[in-house]
Amino acid sequence: MNIYSKPIFFTIVVTVVILIGTTVMMVFPAFSPEMAPKMANVHPYTALQLAGRDAYIENGCYYCHSQMIRPLKAETMRYGEYSKAGEFNYDQPFLWGSKRKGPDLARIGGKYSDKWHYKHMNDPRKLFQGSNMPAFGWMADYPVDAEQTEKGMKALGFPYTKEEIDALKDKTKLDAIIAYLQSLGTAIPKPPKQPMIAAGDKNPLAGDPKAIEEGKKIFDMNCAACHGVDAKGDVGPDLTDNEWLYVAGPIHDDTLFSIIADGTKKDQQFEGRAAKGGMPSWGEFFGKKKIWSVVTYIRSLESK
Repeated sequence: MNIYSKPIFFTIVVTVVILIGTTVMMVFPAFSPEMAPKMANVHPYTALQLAGRDAYIENGCYYCHSQMIRPLKAETMRYGEYSKAGEFNYDQPFLWGSKRKGPDLARIGGKYSDKWHYKHMNDPRKLFQGSNMPAFGWMADYPVDAEQTEKGMKALGFPYTKEEIDALKDKTKLDAIIAYLQSLGTAIPKPPKQPMIAAGDKNPLAGDPKAIEEGKKIFDMNCAACHGVDAKGDVGPDLTDNEWLYVAGPIHDDTLFSIIADGTKKDQQFEGRAAKGGMPSWGEFFGKKKIWSVVTYIRSLESK
């Protein structure tokens, strides 16, 4: 039989073959466990985080911020490790976004302190000059709806306790959205960074007037938002006194360099002092010379 001489029969055969191929290549794999791998560090959202996620959605944050880092060098250098499928097992719906008017938030969790986020939500331009992000401080006037959050957790099948729901009583939507942001991207451990300098390295720009001037420019543009325009502290600690990491007494230049380059994590040790965390890393953004310039500028403040 010449199948080509029977157009209707040929069309039916081709359609069936295409449907079988589509099922085998697309539909069946979509429901296989490999398409949604489980990750040990990924857990359902807590009641407060889920309430924050709801606030994130209802205020349209995903219109300006994506939550998807593509496996491209330019993206991983800026935002961190690229996104994995297993990170989104409990996201219903996904909030990957389609356009970035603001930065990607997939790895924002733990990058800054809660205090930083409260200040940023209240007035974004105090931390980022020229930011077009609206202020969301008004969310502090709206309490979390504990009853609605409990219904959401039941619908999604998320585990919760009565104590967890009761704890929402005094929480606002601003508290909730910050708790949600602090949870993003934390399931992927950050790879250890190669130190930019060796322990004990001396500052090659120490006392250099040009380095002090350059360091001040860098500080004013990037660091003053947290440490104050006079470096006497705000979100971050005072840099002009003789107290470092909440302990009186000096620290070495190489330690200060490492703090700026790599940031800090909670309880991380520096010369026997425990950091509180919340300091982001600036190493890849600044580079070695700029960091030494900032160190030189900070040192110049100690004698004033």
